[in-house]
Amino acid sequence: MGNLFWPCIVAALVFSFWVDAFSEYQYHHFNETELSLLEAQEQAYSSLLGKFPLMVGLTLIQSAAAKGAVCLDGTLPGYHLHRGYGSGANSWIVNLEGGGWCNDVRSCVYRKKTRRGSSNFMEKQIPFTGILSNSAEDNPDFFNWNRVKIRYCDGASFAGDGEHKAARLQFRGQRIWLAAMEDLMSKGMRFAKQALLSGCSAGGLATILHCDEFRGFFPQTTKVKCLSDAGLFLDVTDVSRGHTIRKFFGGVVGLQGVQKNLPRSCTNHLDPTSCFFPQNLIASIRTPLFILNTAYDSWQIQSSLAPPSADPRGYWHDCRLNHAKCTASQIQYLQGFRNQMLNDINGFSRSYQNGLFINSCFAHCQSERQDTWFADNSPVIGNKAIALAVGDWYFDRAVVKAIDCPYPCDNTCHHLVFR
Repeated sequence: MGNLFWPCIVAALVFSFWVDAFSEYQYHHFNETELSLLEAQEQAYSSLLGKFPLMVGLTLIQSAAAKGAVCLDGTLPGYHLHRGYGSGANSWIVNLEGGGWCNDVRSCVYRKKTRRGSSNFMEKQIPFTGILSNSAEDNPDFFNWNRVKIRYCDGASFAGDGEHKAARLQFRGQRIWLAAMEDLMSKGMRFAKQALLSGCSAGGLATILHCDEFRGFFPQTTKVKCLSDAGLFLDVTDVSRGHTIRKFFGGVVGLQGVQKNLPRSCTNHLDPTSCFFPQNLIASIRTPLFILNTAYDSWQIQSSLAPPSADPRGYWHDCRLNHAKCTASQIQYLQGFRNQMLNDINGFSRSYQNGLFINSCFAHCQSERQDTWFADNSPVIGNKAIALAVGDWYFDRAVVKAIDCPYPCDNTCHHLVFR
């Protein structure tokens, strides 16, 4: 029985991820709200890759209700915490979960019936892999830190503050963020000597939005930095010359009352929707920030550049699912996307304190998957894996500004292919 326990747990987790993802795919397709088929595959892979992954239980934040810090459906928010020890006892990683957004009442009502909008549907235990792993072999720099994953149940990258009474929706992402920080501070994080805020996808965007705020919770003597993985969502025109992602983000910002919580350094001169795009925020962030992103982000290709709504004749269908099926002209178009990304981070990259790892892969989220974070065949730039690049940057062992050559030169990528 003991030999079957962990394989059964992992199989059950993978099955639940895929069932959830498939139902969301049926409802939203790739150009709508959840788009977590991508993220579900990431999590399924990371669960399978760890033979015996560390499973960490869910803690609900009991003090949150009094602050109005609740999920979309009014349930308590939560997090998963695994305590550090030894040299990492006073060091903390706070990881913000990703999982798309909801931009209208219909999609938010749907979302509140899933783990992305209600703690009633959250897994009671989740695997900690990649940057959250407790294995020195798999996570050499952060394995013995206090490691936290804050669950995502608001639909606006922990940034909204409003409600829709008729639909019984609570948009309280900013309050959830603050309630979680207060709770973690009371559990020892206030004594941190080192702290790192991280997140992937919608959590990567949340990391950028909250980076300076996170710095402000600690004394100046605490070493505080931020890592955004797959959070560099670009304000791009799609293949039909429309503005799919801008319209979508505009819905999120307007519906959920995000404007009041966006950095003033941006909203003083740009409209609120523009200030939800990281390219307009990163240059003014004062806290050291590391941007980890693929130059051909799978989510952005499927949802921003070539969503089905912008491709009614299906010209991009095969390329969208499998980069190997892209035509020469489509690859050229995607090289333009990469060029825009590099242009948008140009000013950010000039700062000595910031770090970069932009690899030429068709993927999305690389810090929480063990195979892409740190493994024998992990993606590398200049023979350096992502985990080592982030560690070198965090601990000031080296200046890290790693930008890959254009596709198809990198043979270390773990490309995502969809069927």
